[in-house]
Amino acid sequence: MSETERTPRDYPFPVPEGIAPPGEWAELRQGCPVAHVRLPSGDQATLLTRYDDVRRVLSDPRFPRDLTAPDAARLTTSRVVVFEEASPIPMSGEGHQRWRRLIGRWFTVRRMLRLKPRIEAMAEHLVDEMTEHGPPADMVAALNFPLPVWVICEILGVPDSDRDKFSHWSSTRLSFGRYSAEEIETATGEYAEYFTAHIAKKRADPGDDLLSELANVVDAEDGRLSEVELLATGQGLLMAGHETTSNQLGKMFAQLLADRTRWEALLADTGLVRTAVEETLRMDAMSPFGLPRYLTEPFEVGGETLPAGTTVITSLAAANRDADAFADAEQIRLDRSPNTHIAFGVGPHSCIGQALARTELQAVLDVVLRRLPTLDLAVPVEKLPRREGMLVGGLEALPVKW
Repeated sequence: MSETERTPRDYPFPVPEGIAPPGEWAELRQGCPVAHVRLPSGDQATLLTRYDDVRRVLSDPRFPRDLTAPDAARLTTSRVVVFEEASPIPMSGEGHQRWRRLIGRWFTVRRMLRLKPRIEAMAEHLVDEMTEHGPPADMVAALNFPLPVWVICEILGVPDSDRDKFSHWSSTRLSFGRYSAEEIETATGEYAEYFTAHIAKKRADPGDDLLSELANVVDAEDGRLSEVELLATGQGLLMAGHETTSNQLGKMFAQLLADRTRWEALLADTGLVRTAVEETLRMDAMSPFGLPRYLTEPFEVGGETLPAGTTVITSLAAANRDADAFADAEQIRLDRSPNTHIAFGVGPHSCIGQALARTELQAVLDVVLRRLPTLDLAVPVEKLPRREGMLVGGLEALPVKW
């Protein structure tokens, strides 16, 4: 590797217009798959962009996402709660697997399929409201945000009337430069206070929801979840359960409507909905950061041995466009099968809510295809406003007409 290749690049990379990926992804995959980058904090890390390399690191149980080691790279100069703050939830080993077993039974494919009719009914209701006002409409505000909030609130037993609060807290905690340290600190405190009170209510008056179940076994002898673990679990699930899916809905519709032939193909064969959803997950170009890992021991990847103490950023979105892993990697193929994308991660820390996300994406797409066959973008795709300064990328708005 030349000295030029070793010069750290600023990361995340500049965001292109519309829904296009950063040009650096393809460049690094081809010529510098183990790249040195400078994070917003000024600290340096190593960026991986090839599919096989990213899978290797994420699949290795030795390397959790915990970045609390003294020599771990800071993502920003402000505290970014999602990755950097010490979590009471075990990040590795049997403790983490115990946590996943407890939570995972609420997010099985079977359970999500039972929930699907209610998701479809809510999508129908939101489409009714959107069409009553007539085009154009902002699909993010009308459908993509409120539906996942309703779903995760239903699962957790949280009133979705507080969704504006959740949106602010999530956006603040997922920022890497959009908010000040004081704003992040304030949001963190408000979020914790809200959930502490909510858990107390669930313990006193339980319902048929995940938090009620967990809250009422928190002191059980079988050692399920401690109080702080329960608080972190509720906060994390609410934030991840609506923020990521809300953004992915916008990205999915933007991709499908950017080329009208894709939408027409789905209208002609709705049997393609499942594979189309998976392909839009693979082709997501608006996930600007990736998943960080901290190497506790030397590790060989991409032909290089990285020393212990290295902070590795795995770019799932770049890896999902690797031509060595996917034929026609830069092309959307609605019928791609199998599709081994890693949009939900891989290994012991893969997304625990992926069955829920898939169910929501498929249900909403089914409803919108049926209800709004003439749906189209109301602005050129390159004019779609992207979210800036966020760990979870997406669109600020999705103007549509029909």
